[in-house]
Amino acid sequence: MTDLLTCEEYKAIAANLTLPVNAFIDGAYRPAASGKTFASVNPATGETLAEIAACGAEDVDFAVLKAREAFDDGRWSKLHPSERKDILIRFAKLLSRNRRELAVMESLDSGKTIYDCETVDVPETIHCLKWHAEAIDKIYDQVSPASDNHIAMILREPVGVVGLVLPWNFPLLMLAWKIGPALAAGCSVIVKPAEETSLTALRVAELAMEAGIPRGVFNVVPGTGPEVGEPLGRHMDVDMISFTGSTETGRRFLRYSADSNLKEVVLEMGGKNPSVVLKDAENLDRVAAHVVNGAFWNMGENCSASSRLIVEEDIKDALLERIKAHAREWTLGDPLDPEHRVGALVSSTHFGKVSSYLDKGAKVLLGGKSHDGVFVEPTILETDPGSSLAREEIFGPVLSVLTVRGFDEAIALANDTQYGLAASIFTGNARKALRGARAIRAGTVTVNCFGEGDITTPFGGFKQSGFGGRDNSLAAHDQYTQIKTIWLDLSDDEDEAVA
Repeated sequence: MTDLLTCEEYKAIAANLTLPVNAFIDGAYRPAASGKTFASVNPATGETLAEIAACGAEDVDFAVLKAREAFDDGRWSKLHPSERKDILIRFAKLLSRNRRELAVMESLDSGKTIYDCETVDVPETIHCLKWHAEAIDKIYDQVSPASDNHIAMILREPVGVVGLVLPWNFPLLMLAWKIGPALAAGCSVIVKPAEETSLTALRVAELAMEAGIPRGVFNVVPGTGPEVGEPLGRHMDVDMISFTGSTETGRRFLRYSADSNLKEVVLEMGGKNPSVVLKDAENLDRVAAHVVNGAFWNMGENCSASSRLIVEEDIKDALLERIKAHAREWTLGDPLDPEHRVGALVSSTHFGKVSSYLDKGAKVLLGGKSHDGVFVEPTILETDPGSSLAREEIFGPVLSVLTVRGFDEAIALANDTQYGLAASIFTGNARKALRGARAIRAGTVTVNCFGEGDITTPFGGFKQSGFGGRDNSLAAHDQYTQIKTIWLDLSDDEDEAVA
């Protein structure tokens, strides 16, 4: 684990940061063509950190033009896989050398705790890039079982120019999840960071250039959804969009594709994820620790957050006592203080949305209060399956408790949602664990723990949580490549060849 500094040391790093403010296109920082800017605000303090270039359609056009030039001339796409690997490993090393700067920048920009940035986000970002770099020259093409007179080669080719649209909850890590396999495949990328959290993507682009990724291959165009996201989604020379964010915005990208060039679209969207705890679950204290981590990690601003606790009535009271004890350890406050586990919500707008759920009339078991217009306490509410607390994605540190009488009712309730991203089941019975994991309609189901798997396992959802591809694992490379068949006729006989 990374050795943490003191709050004062982190504040000293923050005071000396040089923050990037312009778009990064064709290997250089550039202001928006319009000259417009928007404020990047520290959500914990309300302080304006920097005025960021507010790009528009003209900037998108320029970035796509340069990305297309880079792709077509092969400066990256046609490099030998081992050459791309070497450059991406240098890139990961540069990120590692600058990891503390990136962690502080991420915390300032997003409200995330420095504890999470230092122990999860930055290390996992570096690991993700290294893993995909190492995979580049180990993914083999295929030869099909054709006849003696034919050979069929099945090849992967980079899809081309790719738009990568990021969320604000994990700016660095979601950037890595996308650029890792996209750059490994040989694509040129145009990153559209969330307007709330643009800083680290811009800095990472500069480090990519320093590592040797050619100009035009890695571009970052900050701005709003209507001004940058929509032009990128509708652009006739963008071959694919990979989007992580809300289900509502994901629908828009499908419409943009339908209205333009039918570009490929990969969507990773919302979740209302259940933790199912059966009465035969072992070690309730350990179960409680996992439930709390799943619900309150990253302030609940996590598409795979365990926001629904579905618990059998026989053990509900005993489990809730343990959950409340663990939740009290998740202290709230200044994100740059490594003693705190819960930081600020990303914006005043999002704070308003999350805090509105605290007034729904549910029974408050813990927390239920907001502070200073930016902080929401870890909150546990007892509710019923039909309430908005149990059905809507809150995206904040709010855990809804639902009581059931048995296994079948628990599984049915777990599936009673429009989403299907992640789930957990806790039981001491291996048969029930496997039956439950198979029956729950979700892309990732963890047994006796909360988690998302790791870099080796595919991550993505069912139903309205998304489709079109998977992040992480070798499966992530599939979404950034096209499959081509080359059919060779080897026969000598002319008539046979014609036949």
